[in-house]
Amino acid sequence: MEEYTPQSQEEKNQQIKRWFQDNLRIIVSIVIVVAIAGGIYSYSNRGASSKVANNSNSDQTVQDQSSTDTSATAEKPSTTDTTTKVSPTTTSQETGSSFVETAGKGDGLTVLARQATANYLEKNPDSALTKEHKIYIEDYLRKSVAHSGGVHVGTSVEFSKDLIQKAIAQSKNLNDKQLKNLQKYSARVSTL
Repeated sequence: MEEYTPQSQEEKNQQIKRWFQDNLRIIVSIVIVVAIAGGIYSYSNRGASSKVANNSNSDQTVQDQSSTDTSATAEKPSTTDTTTKVSPTTTSQETGSSFVETAGKGDGLTVLARQATANYLEKNPDSALTKEHKIYIEDYLRKSVAHSGGVHVGTSVEFSKDLIQKAIAQSKNLNDKQLKNLQKYSARVSTL
């Protein structure tokens, strides 16, 4: 049997220290790769869990609540969240007094207001409206919506026809300077 000698233990410690120093770069590289792999794994699991949560929400039905005060809905259109059979694209529905726009992937209030304006103008054409007028109208509608929180896929926003008419009337009161200012925004939008 080999005897324990302080010198042999000290030599072993020196060998371990020397090996560690010689392989430090490799050890650090392995630690970095493991950390990155762990981060990617964690991120991919978080994405998968949010998809599962979104899918479970899309199976639920949220009932619309209608307001009994019709004068309030003419000024401030109501919004409702619906998650029944969510479509990845924007959908529109016309009621007697409003247009209900349902958000698709990547849509916000401005896109929904733009869609409501387009639907209204399709049924009530107005050749006096320019792209700049339409930018003003969609911004007016966006600011007039009583919507709290973000817009997600399946969010429905109701734009009353009275409010759209009011926005069109307001847009016709813009002066040349205001219309010229809106040109920089209308140039960015291809769907007006």
